[in-house]
Amino acid sequence: MDRNAEFKRWKAQGLSKADLSRKGSVDEDVVELVQLLNEREQYFTTSSCAGRIILLDGIVALKKANGDAILKFEPLILHVQCRQLQDAQILHSVAIDSGFRNSGITVGKRGKTMLAIRSTHGLEVPLSHKGKLMVTEEYIDFLLKIANQKMEENKKRIERFYNCLQHALEKETITNSHPKEKIKDKNNSSYTHKKKRNPEACGKCIEENDKALENDDDPGISVTIFPEDY
Repeated sequence: MDRNAEFKRWKAQGLSKADLSRKGSVDEDVVELVQLLNEREQYFTTSSCAGRIILLDGIVALKKANGDAILKFEPLILHVQCRQLQDAQILHSVAIDSGFRNSGITVGKRGKTMLAIRSTHGLEVPLSHKGKLMVTEEYIDFLLKIANQKMEENKKRIERFYNCLQHALEKETITNSHPKEKIKDKNNSSYTHKKKRNPEACGKCIEENDKALENDDDPGISVTIFPEDY
């Protein structure tokens, strides 16, 4: 079976599976993004979470905590299987330019190419220890304000990613319709890819994102692509 046929089989199987998440459906904030990816023949999503604010302790209320309570904000995480490395690189570039700078590509056995789209602006703060509240209620209110601000920024990045992706896919379609203008990529089964900015990838999106990320603590990107026999 050739690679394209095998990818189509993987995609059909992946999209036919039941949603086993507790919610049972795709989060509203990423529905359009997931649909946009799944409509393209070279991509399909395998899991997604639009972002969430949670209190980890398994309790009804913080004051009744009998363990270690932790307040967490988790930004978007989206896993996408890609038909080939070139498709993953396009998507990865758009994700980075849209603010999801912890995104990475892995290629494993049987040639499965996966892209994990992730951000760096999470939040995790311990609130109690062995049932004892370690912070003031005023500080908890402050943390909730910060978590809500991070959630709003997360939503902006999702919207930015959706708009930039539309632009990139439209550009790719135009390029593919003119094969003589298409630059051939050198075949390479194993290497580490370091992202380079492409100002044309999503136009104004990059400028807007650079301003939004001026105070981001972690500008680093680590993308490792494993060989076929990994």
